Amino acid sequence: MIEIMNYKINLYLIISPIIYILVAVIIYNIIKGILKKISSKSQKRITRVNQKQRIDTIFSLVISIIKYIIVTIVVLAILGTYGVNVTSILAGLGITTAIIGLAFQDLAKDFIAGFSIITEAQYEVGDTIEVDGFMGEVVYLGLKTTRIRNFKGATKIIANHHMDKIINYSLHNSLAVVDVAVAYEEDAEKAIKVLEELSKELEGNVPNTTGPLNVLGIVELDDSSVNIRVTMETSSMKHYEVERRLRKEIKRAFDKNGIKIPYPQIEVHNGK
Repeated sequence: MIEIMNYKINLYLIISPIIYILVAVIIYNIIKGILKKISSKSQKRITRVNQKQRIDTIFSLVISIIKYIIVTIVVLAILGTYGVNVTSILAGLGITTAIIGLAFQDLAKDFIAGFSIITEAQYEVGDTIEVDGFMGEVVYLGLKTTRIRNFKGATKIIANHHMDKIINYSLHNSLAVVDVAVAYEEDAEKAIKVLEELSKELEGNVPNTTGPLNVLGIVELDDSSVNIRVTMETSSMKHYEVERRLRKEIKRAFDKNGIKIPYPQIEVHNGK
């Protein structure tokens, strides 16, 4: 009788770990399959390459976390089967985790903030953002830090848990705005017609634009000029480049049609 009981116990000790492992593998594959389907559906709805890369990164990160959780549970279950006091182990892990947590609070905050930034798509590599008055392009985005490089080449490295007040200039298209000054002695209506003709001429011929040149009309009667405003929608952060191109084209069109752009002049009268 004792031998039969010992046999059953030995059989239980052999079979139980195998069952735990098989169940864990099945659960892991089911969860992985569900997340993979969600990831594939999300990628079909987007076109930007970096967004697809972000989804792949999130998928790999979540799968890794789930895998480690399942492995930990299985190991503890198997240890419990062999009579190991799992409660004391968990208590020890809890104390150790608390000590590590206190020692690495900022590091944990960085990881949590980094994960949040990636999952919520607050900004991505290549975006132009501003943080605490520093404006530049995101050249690196990790779970711990973000690196921003401005137009002078200076790179600022910021811990992710400090990235709480961000201005992202890359989420939407930009708008190029140019105020054209026309001398008072010129015909303002003629100047507007010239700009409207220029709009047709430039349509589809200006790089990094997403719309036509819009002539809004007279926006200000200045001391020495009548100011006419034109706008043009551009790709994100390309408005400065387009504004320079528009000023060049407007100057050319005005010179061609004999329309004067005012400049400071001094009149000297010889009193008698």
